[in-house]
Amino acid sequence: MTDNVKIAKSLERFAQAVAAHDRENPTHAAYGIGLAHFDMERLGFEEGEQVLPGITIHVDGGVSGNFRVLCDAEHDEGQVEVEEEALEAIATRWLPGSAPRHPNEQ
Repeated sequence: MTDNVKIAKSLERFAQAVAAHDRENPTHAAYGIGLAHFDMERLGFEEGEQVLPGITIHVDGGVSGNFRVLCDAEHDEGQVEVEEEALEAIATRWLPGSAPRHPNEQ
């Protein structure tokens, strides 16, 4: 596979991800794509390079082979609160029960 094909496929995936993000989050907009440093070098992108209208490439601490849509809002704000509430609810409940027996025990 040539580098041009890799770049074209990457740009297509970036455009799809940005469109999905903006459709699902109408209150804020994407401004960039976060890539692992290795992937950025492998594809030949430079930090801050514009790859789509209004979308620039940035080094991200993510895993190689993955990318993130970067936007001007925090998506995890409510998720952290929900997780904390769930932990509190589980920690305050007590359910009686017994340990399961091994199939060979009588």
